[in-house]
Amino acid sequence: MKKSTTNHFSKTITRVLILSVAVWLGFFQVGNVFADSYQSQIDRLQNEVDGFQAEAGRLSQQADTLQNAVNVLNAQKSAIQAELDVTQARHDKLVADIDANQKRLEKQKRVYSERVADLSANTRISPIELLASSQSIGDFVRADAYQSSVQDQIETAIKEVKSLKLKLSKQKKQVEDVLADQTQQRNVLAEKEAEQASLLATTQGQEAAYQSLISEKNSELSSLRAAQAAANSRFVSGGNYSAGNGPACGGGYPGIWCNAPMDSLVDDWGMYNRQCVSYTAFRVAASGRHMPYWGGIGNANQWDDNARRFGIPVDTIPRAGDVAISNAGYYGHSMYVESVNPNGTINISQYNASWTGTYSTNTISPAGLYFIHF
Repeated sequence: MKKSTTNHFSKTITRVLILSVAVWLGFFQVGNVFADSYQSQIDRLQNEVDGFQAEAGRLSQQADTLQNAVNVLNAQKSAIQAELDVTQARHDKLVADIDANQKRLEKQKRVYSERVADLSANTRISPIELLASSQSIGDFVRADAYQSSVQDQIETAIKEVKSLKLKLSKQKKQVEDVLADQTQQRNVLAEKEAEQASLLATTQGQEAAYQSLISEKNSELSSLRAAQAAANSRFVSGGNYSAGNGPACGGGYPGIWCNAPMDSLVDDWGMYNRQCVSYTAFRVAASGRHMPYWGGIGNANQWDDNARRFGIPVDTIPRAGDVAISNAGYYGHSMYVESVNPNGTINISQYNASWTGTYSTNTISPAGLYFIHF
């Protein structure tokens, strides 16, 4: 009976354990899907930001070009306006001269009319009567010569005034033609300037819209990075970090990559320096094992899938020398398994767990991690 009770109890415990493992595996499968969804969001947002930044840069250059064009047109318009002002002044002077000449002509006509009237009065007397009334032939000749002289002077003055009027009218016509041409040039330049200014305003508006989109997407990226930091918290807390203000090349990571600013160089496997994946790739290769080139598909939460495609074993059982993968967060996280402790915890080394690009070590639970057996 005791044996039966023991067997029944053992079977019950076994069922509970199997159920717990199934639930646990199901949870992390969902977590993996969630991580893949995270990464697709990141990739989409980053591509959008890159595209927006490129378009904003192009629009900024276009705006500079348009602004230069507007400046040139404005300078040309100012120059033609200055010429137009001079021509207008000449035109106004000619109008005044023509008006004065017209008044002079009218005066000459009045004088002519008065003189003609006087002469007409004299001509009503016949030459014989004029001769008879003259005290001498000399007086008669002088009177006749005077009449002819006055008539000649008046006719000459009128001709001069008419000639000047004609000359001034021709000059006025020429100036008006120039004035019309310059006005047309100014109007054409003003239209071009308005067109360029409108295009400039539109371009600047589009650039501002893209800058707003960039700001919006960067805000979304910041939120996702915060989620990544939260996901990495268990790999950071309680760990041992390299001392010093700058990066420290722990774990044997080459100085050429470690001492350069983070993400400024690409390592031999196509990943940015001082990232977690660059460090774990180096450790695998440094141990004499083959590390495939995973540039472009090198995010940590892609490594377990990459390994499966390459036929590299992946499971949830840690061994020394494995690469431990967390699929949670923004990019996921990769760590190098230094050793496995009797209580099931693992000792790991890593880079960039706290997003500072530095080396650290820690002892953590393997729960929720995948292990790649290179």
